[in-house]
Amino acid sequence: MDFPGQPSGPRSAAVAPSLLRRMNQRLLLDLLFTHGPAIRPQLARDAGLSLPTVIAALNDLEEVGLVRTAGRLESPQGRPATAYEADPTAGTVVGVDIGHDWLRVLVADLAGSPVNRLDVRNTARSAGALVQLVARTVADATERADLEPSAVTHTVIGSPGVFDPERGRIRYAANLPGWQRAGLAEALKERLGAALTIDNDANLAALGEHTYGAARGARHFVFITIGTGLGLGLVLDGKLYRGLNGAAGEVGYLPIGDQVPEAQSGRPRRGVLEESLAADAVVRQAVEHGMAGSLTAESVFAAAREADPRARAAVDAVSTRLAQLVASVLAFIDPELIVIGGGIGQNLDLLEPGMRTALASITPMRPTLTVSALGNEAVVRGAVATGLTIARETVFNSLTTKSG
Repeated sequence: MDFPGQPSGPRSAAVAPSLLRRMNQRLLLDLLFTHGPAIRPQLARDAGLSLPTVIAALNDLEEVGLVRTAGRLESPQGRPATAYEADPTAGTVVGVDIGHDWLRVLVADLAGSPVNRLDVRNTARSAGALVQLVARTVADATERADLEPSAVTHTVIGSPGVFDPERGRIRYAANLPGWQRAGLAEALKERLGAALTIDNDANLAALGEHTYGAARGARHFVFITIGTGLGLGLVLDGKLYRGLNGAAGEVGYLPIGDQVPEAQSGRPRRGVLEESLAADAVVRQAVEHGMAGSLTAESVFAAAREADPRARAAVDAVSTRLAQLVASVLAFIDPELIVIGGGIGQNLDLLEPGMRTALASITPMRPTLTVSALGNEAVVRGAVATGLTIARETVFNSLTTKSG
């Protein structure tokens, strides 16, 4: 039976081999990206395809520049055979982490291998200045990698807050002045190109840890980042969970703590928990416990490592708040793993004793905790992981369509 809008018998039979050929090509390319160089018989077994089909598909992929030979590997017959690998130079991905203090850029090839990295201080004090700084830093990073701007296949930006694609603006970014204004996405696309994705930094950090870091192999885990701000990335059944409007993980707005933030002109209000747990809360606790001078969260933790009792008391107070967040996560999500990161979270060895004590008094649940394996690279590595999925699809469609 024919259906309206579909080609009838002979035409559909003619279309099917072309589609099947592309599906086979993409399957083999994904295997090479995922598992590395392989010989044709191994690819045939892994893909469940006949050897002639694999040979034809590899020839097509090699012809358009998506696959290349990679020396020789041992074959089941004991004789060396030609190995093939996905050509990592067929595209480029740029990951960007926009933080309150630092702007980090990572340039990677299609295999995810770093090509160049550039970190600069975030000196911007307006959204317009920050857009310019992002564009200039990305341009510098790609230039130092000997790449033309046109060589960038896809760029992924990690930012505090939640990106609203309908309005082209970011919500809840209380720690970046003016960053929630309308037209932000258009301004970034104008400077960086239309092939751009904007995502929450905690979500990208969770993906980074899941792909390259401490949560590899975990199916249900939570990434908590604590620094200038507070955020959470949630992976359920191996996939990032965003919620209805992308705001899942905005735990800074949990009603935990005793510091109700004051509204600031032109900025969204900070959440109660963020006010009680982020970097300025560490400094406030240190002052309340008798420390003086020009303090930062970093200096307080450094003093705590030197056994300063005032700094230790400040860290314990922050640990109690963090335990309340972890207890909430355990009750609602029951994850197999909680990864702690960010400038403050990287001090998990100092925070954990106080957290364990507080947790013992408020919940019978006991979490598995670990510190971020990627440190300050978590967001850019997650941005690259996200960009790779998009860029590989883009490059495959572009090159195979041209050849077809």
